[in-house]
Amino acid sequence: MTKLGLKIDIDTEMGTRIGVPNLLRLFEALDIKATFLFSLGPDNTGRALKRIFRPGFFKKVSRTSVLQVYGLKTICNGIFWPGPHIAKKHGSLMRSVKDAGHEVGIHCYDHIYWQDKLHTLNEATVRHEVNKTHEVFKSVFGFLARTMGAAGWQASKNSLAAYDDHNLLYASDTRGEKAFFPVAGRRTFTTLQIPTTLPTLDELLGRPEYPFETLQDRYLELIKPEKLNVLTIHAELEGMAYLEWFEIFLRKCLANDIAIVPLQQLAIETLTNKEKIPALPLIQGSVDGRSGTLAMHG
Repeated sequence: MTKLGLKIDIDTEMGTRIGVPNLLRLFEALDIKATFLFSLGPDNTGRALKRIFRPGFFKKVSRTSVLQVYGLKTICNGIFWPGPHIAKKHGSLMRSVKDAGHEVGIHCYDHIYWQDKLHTLNEATVRHEVNKTHEVFKSVFGFLARTMGAAGWQASKNSLAAYDDHNLLYASDTRGEKAFFPVAGRRTFTTLQIPTTLPTLDELLGRPEYPFETLQDRYLELIKPEKLNVLTIHAELEGMAYLEWFEIFLRKCLANDIAIVPLQQLAIETLTNKEKIPALPLIQGSVDGRSGTLAMHG
């Protein structure tokens, strides 16, 4: 059977408040379970505006209609007023995701801070950030997180070490084609990486070579039997402005006998043959349609 691992990255307070309930209703209607990764600390989305000088950033922003998707209030979070603390405002909503039978895990504490600063932080600071995030997660759910998926697919030897300290079942910080144990700084880390293998919607939107009306079928062509298929969606996109598009895509998957599963299921199945999992170097590379560099396997 062809399987599609589905991971939802929740970046903002708005995505938590509006996108998550929309997705919960959709998944219940289609009898789908997925992996939800939460941003738990302050929503400082507005601070991302300093990326305007990063190559490719302005082009992506214009393609994906950021102001229309996120709204002016969210874009001003962390600039003109303090960013709302997501876990403090929406803890009960987060617990409802777990109660509905979905896998829950950690995306980050402060999305902008992790995505923009990780590679400038020393090991102690990264460990403190990860520890803090786990403490907030436990205060919301009452148990320890078993998975993390980093903001902006940003990972380093310091973040991998912090993950190993927390004995995670797996992590999903990377882009690539296969599950692997990451190697960095001459050390092989023990937390399995389940990479995002498919392009995200915001990487394809607005590009003439990917007409919007054929994007669903394009994704179906990319999903292959006997391969690792992992799609990352965003609560702010597929859970809001592109919810109708996403529902049609999911229905097409189900009609084509593609089973949609949480990443936890893929990780458990992969770890049953642990000796066959390759150890691959963690490298920094680029992905077509996304600005900046991100973590992937070599």
